[in-house]
Amino acid sequence: MRYVQLLIILVCIVTVASCVEEKTEMAKITFGQDLSFLKKHTDVIIIEDKSGNSQVAVLPTLQGRVMTSTAEGLDGLSFGWINRELIASGETVEHINVYGGEDRFWIGPEGGQFSIFFKKDVPFDLEHWFTPAPIDTEPFELVSKSKNRIILKKDMQLENFSGTIFNLRVNREVRVLDRSEAIEALKIKPAEAVKMVAFESNNKMTNTGTKALEKETGLLSIWILGMFNPSPTTTVVVPFNAGAVDELGPTVNDAYFGKVPANRLVVKKGVMFFSGDGQYRSKIGLSPQRARPILGSYDIVNKVLTIVQYNKPEAAADYVNSMWELQDEPYKGDVVNSYNDGPSEPGAKPLGPFYELETSSPAAALRPGQTISHIHRTYHLQGSEAELNSIAKATLGVTIAEIKSALPK
Repeated sequence: MRYVQLLIILVCIVTVASCVEEKTEMAKITFGQDLSFLKKHTDVIIIEDKSGNSQVAVLPTLQGRVMTSTAEGLDGLSFGWINRELIASGETVEHINVYGGEDRFWIGPEGGQFSIFFKKDVPFDLEHWFTPAPIDTEPFELVSKSKNRIILKKDMQLENFSGTIFNLRVNREVRVLDRSEAIEALKIKPAEAVKMVAFESNNKMTNTGTKALEKETGLLSIWILGMFNPSPTTTVVVPFNAGAVDELGPTVNDAYFGKVPANRLVVKKGVMFFSGDGQYRSKIGLSPQRARPILGSYDIVNKVLTIVQYNKPEAAADYVNSMWELQDEPYKGDVVNSYNDGPSEPGAKPLGPFYELETSSPAAALRPGQTISHIHRTYHLQGSEAELNSIAKATLGVTIAEIKSALPK
């Protein structure tokens, strides 16, 4: 009897170990594998740093998005989430084409009376929500490219919920940062063994129309979204400005898709932790009073620390509001957001799944010919927990141990 019990235990251990190993291997798709797939279906431009190890895949035909990147060449881990099924199909879908990509260009607001995702006087629901083609399916024009950068542009016309027409030119530059430049920008001292890829997109939006953009008829913002591979052991980390609610306002907006459950969002003094498991549709956002110019995530299994930086003008207070409702305060929106994908309702298919780290520019009251710019940087660092610990502390203000234990298991 005891022999049978021991045999059952042994089988269970082997089975669990096999499942863990399988899940880990599934998560470790290489950059070379993703690149080979992408090249079968679209044009891909690779830019890289001086060493050639830090490589970034940019797709001009898909709005110049950074689809994925690596810190170790073709055999290195691929960091961006890619919707292989949709890309391979060659088809487009009606509401949004969720191709993926860890730096993709969008324009806000998404909801409200000045939304560019809803036509005039329709309800704010999924049935009537449509992503404008210029930021969903239409290509950007390649202007120039070199070893470490690519420059693109796009002329577009958009209309908001209130009927305002916008004529715009978007200029987008993506470049790879060398290791020394990335270290200086993050103000860190990583061990030599730490692998790193760093890249930034410099996004500019110009009013090419004949009328000034005004608050009364709707303003726009530059919105950059990074889509990453989810896992049960991935946690989003968002530092914020601590302080009284009556002085700085609510700490976090977690009501986009219904209040986020307590086991998925933990708020501590000066930092919040949000699940990036891709299993529950939810979203958080921080106001300009609360947001800091940095956020990130940590993948426990692959030991990847991801950091996002962006330029946050000190005096800016007006940010577009993307809540799906007619708004009393359309310029009291969020500066940074994180979205965790999941079914929109029980039994429904998720968009991905994936999780996102997002940043936005202020609302742009542009005169004819005037331009607003928004810089969004992404860093991926790979190493041991001990090596990444000091980096997490210096950038996000928390240790790796704190990140690992933040959310209830």
